Amino acid sequence: MLDLRDTRLSLTRPPLLVSPSISSLVLAPPSPNFVMSILEACIFATVLCGFFGIILKKNLIMKIIAMDVMSTGVVGYYVLVASRGGLVTPIASGAESVEYADPVPQAVILTAIVISFSIQALMLVGVMKLSRDNPTLEIYEIEKNNTP
Repeated sequence: MLDLRDTRLSLTRPPLLVSPSISSLVLAPPSPNFVMSILEACIFATVLCGFFGIILKKNLIMKIIAMDVMSTGVVGYYVLVASRGGLVTPIASGAESVEYADPVPQAVILTAIVISFSIQALMLVGVMKLSRDNPTLEIYEIEKNNTP
């Protein structure tokens, strides 16, 4: 029978369910090259999702979103290629002899983000003008309504 009055905690170690040699196994952290290749694969998948979205989607808004996804993947890839470990941001500080990060890729990335945002805004304006004449934003319906 279970005695509920005994409230002492047991400080003994629970029995091992696995052998001590397996439980003491320590996994090494992944190599930087492995991590970079995983990140490259994820960014490549993002670019492919955007590319196939542009090709396969029939709605104009969905095509614009897919183009934005593809643009984000391209910018992400550029960031991944431009990033290198051990570089310091060039800020005026102490006179240490360290290797500084190149600011040119950062400026190019910011420019690419601004250009993709302006292209997306321009495409949305074009879709708004198309939506005044057409009740739907499906490509085939717009072509059917505007074909003589």
